[in-house]
Amino acid sequence: MRPSRLLTTAAVAASALVLAACGADDTSSDTGADASASTDAAFPVTIEHVFGETVIEEKPERVASIAWMNHEVPLALGVVPVGMSKAAWGDDDEDGVLPWVEERLEELDAETPVLFDETEGIDFEAVADTAPDVILASYSGLTQEEYDTLSKIAPVVAYPEVAWGTTYQDMILMNSAALGLADEGEQLVEELDTTVTEAFADHEELAGKNVVFSYLDPNDLSQIGFYTTLDTRPGFLTEYGMGTPEVVEESSAGTDEFYTTVSAERADSFDDVDLIVTYGDQSLARAAQDDPLLSRIPAVEDGAIAMLPDATPLAAAANPTPLSITYNLDEYLDLLAAALA
Repeated sequence: MRPSRLLTTAAVAASALVLAACGADDTSSDTGADASASTDAAFPVTIEHVFGETVIEEKPERVASIAWMNHEVPLALGVVPVGMSKAAWGDDDEDGVLPWVEERLEELDAETPVLFDETEGIDFEAVADTAPDVILASYSGLTQEEYDTLSKIAPVVAYPEVAWGTTYQDMILMNSAALGLADEGEQLVEELDTTVTEAFADHEELAGKNVVFSYLDPNDLSQIGFYTTLDTRPGFLTEYGMGTPEVVEESSAGTDEFYTTVSAERADSFDDVDLIVTYGDQSLARAAQDDPLLSRIPAVEDGAIAMLPDATPLAAAANPTPLSITYNLDEYLDLLAAALA
């Protein structure tokens, strides 16, 4: 596991017990009360992030989260948020909740929290209506203005360095510290790291292969879009043994952007790419192979293109989260390995 870039400083004496339903309805049990007492000693907690620092004076009873995946940290630790981001992509049944989150809510015998529709931006009024004690956003693209507005509602845990660039490990460590569950968060990171390491070991054909995580517009193949080393999708793959092509390294140097594009005229610069991972179906792969420029890329010519069915749970899981890792990681790695076969 790569070293954490976490900027959190928290003196935490976390309980070995897990809160069963912090902030969800009024269903806290005696065990939850005991855990609550034992975690009180963790506070105040100071979380450092890109906008400065946030001090959480007391253990949050009502937890809200915004943006992709932040709610999965409290859920993984047995804490049910009062509100969380509505899944707008990758949802298989259009109920606003990804399948691995649904599964976890069922395990906790919990109702679905209030869902914040962020299609057109953060719904500040909806967040405020849940009366949260803390707002988790350590994986997000918050602007200073959005952070300031949310901070008027409750203390906000923003991202540590780069918008949308927080690793799943750092997100877990930051969000769990804010809940007074830092020890449990560290244990969760260790368990997930073991799971991922074993899964990659079972797919040894991926080791050392240079991978580009791309976005190709089927209506405009004149541009090759791909995610930089700052993005968690390629970052996850390279962290566990895959390689980074030179064009990605060069394009990532000196930028704070998680995505970029280059002209297809530069197809030759992708000659050290072994595998392309992208969203779409086989018609897009065929179009790339038929394109006079893209077909010059060896991985395209060889058909080493892993197609993630667009807007499906599998495609969503390519951006690793605390709950998706144990839900369909093997299916994801199987898809990548098959493209290399």
